[in-house]
Amino acid sequence: MVAPRLILVLGDQLSETGASLRAADPGRDVVVMAEVMSEATYVRHHPQKIALVFAAMRKFAARLAAGGWRVAYARLDDPENAGSIPAELLRRADATGAREVIATRPGDWRLMAALEETPLRMRLLDDDRFICRPRDFAAWAKGRKNLRMEWFYREMRRRTGLLMEGDSPAGGRWNFDAENRKPPKAGLSFPQPPAFAPDATVRAVLDLVAQRFGAHFGELEPFTWPTDRDQALALLHHFLRHALPRFGDYQDAMVAGQPVMFHSLLSPALNLGLLSPLEVARAAEAEWRAGRAPLNAVEGFIRQIIGWREFIRGVWSLGGPGYLRRNALGHRRKLPAFYWGAPTRMRCLAEVVGQTRRRAYAHHIQRLMVAGNFALLAGVDPAEVHEWYLSVYADAFEWVEAPNTLGMSQFADGGVVASKPYVSSGAYIDRVSDYCRGCGYDVKAKTGPTACPFNLLYWYFLDRHRERFAANPRMGPIYRGWDRREEATRARILGEAEAFLARMEAGEEV
Repeated sequence: MVAPRLILVLGDQLSETGASLRAADPGRDVVVMAEVMSEATYVRHHPQKIALVFAAMRKFAARLAAGGWRVAYARLDDPENAGSIPAELLRRADATGAREVIATRPGDWRLMAALEETPLRMRLLDDDRFICRPRDFAAWAKGRKNLRMEWFYREMRRRTGLLMEGDSPAGGRWNFDAENRKPPKAGLSFPQPPAFAPDATVRAVLDLVAQRFGAHFGELEPFTWPTDRDQALALLHHFLRHALPRFGDYQDAMVAGQPVMFHSLLSPALNLGLLSPLEVARAAEAEWRAGRAPLNAVEGFIRQIIGWREFIRGVWSLGGPGYLRRNALGHRRKLPAFYWGAPTRMRCLAEVVGQTRRRAYAHHIQRLMVAGNFALLAGVDPAEVHEWYLSVYADAFEWVEAPNTLGMSQFADGGVVASKPYVSSGAYIDRVSDYCRGCGYDVKAKTGPTACPFNLLYWYFLDRHRERFAANPRMGPIYRGWDRREEATRARILGEAEAFLARMEAGEEV
């Protein structure tokens, strides 16, 4: 009798057309899935993130079993649970006589190394749920002085045919970003996304997570995420019909008490494998072709999926494990306590962190220009910022989170992802949000006890990194403007910035 092979399916590989399942024989092989403590605790993941992954895994395993697969599934509270993915594979190998594992490469260098060290024959397949495979990205990147998403995105448009009219982009332009930066206006109403009430499977997972991970940062309930493909498709349909038409205009806007606005909430479902990037992008394109959504909205949304998401995955694969240790700016400050919920007078950060605690979600501008912007301006160690983002967001897996945080947000990779650091004073936040109203600081004040900390830290950051950035074509005019200020004014700003950071480090409420 031919020995079975073990087919490993990880918690973010929940696609029936995944590479490892396509390479398997349902009549011979055993699918291995496991909820293991090592994956739930290598960082202190938000309870909703743990619950989302475990619940989606249980439903996917049941779907496979109903389709005729033999599934060896380990729940976290199974007394025989071996505690890690490699140990679970060895346990199942002993039980079945299998000596070979077929697995789709994980999107995590730590787990990749652990699988490669497992004493079983390991056949690792490329994760072809992505449009651009690592070898294709490496070929595209070879010889380029700079890796810029815009050029990569155009290649992905040509490859997929999305929003193309022959060889030209629809509407005569590749990018409608200039039309997608409207500030929020009074009276704007937002569609409410569907909330998926916990069924019996999800309820059991929520009870387990509450018991085991209740001390982690984040509120577990209400839990409303889609945990199977049908629910993910329902969320996609709602977004396309009710939010996509205005997504473009307000994708950068932030409104207190409105965490979703016109955003899709689809990134967790995409990153788990419940939806594929091409089906989502094509569905959005169909809305434009049917006249139900404007081109600027559809292009902006598709760019995030086939442009930015694929580009970031390529940077992660090209950078290797060493990318996670990059710290080009030499930042060493500890992550402030208010990222974990301690009080702060800065309303923008209180809003974003509070929303993150309640929902395990924030949209891209909240992550980049509030949480990330402050950490970069304050000189926080990028490793700590990386761990925070990886911990607190439901869609955060290393392949997507690390380049977004270390590259885009913190400039720790020295400019691989971004051509300049994404920093701003409080004026930007005031322009795209209502956060500055009722804040404990005055966004218009440049110095003094009420001065917005973003205003002080912006110039402090630029001053201490002048040697690196003064020659940047996009930043040179900023430095020339700074140099035109009176020396006493510059000294006062820098001194007040240092005093603010000293108070923050001392644990005072700031």
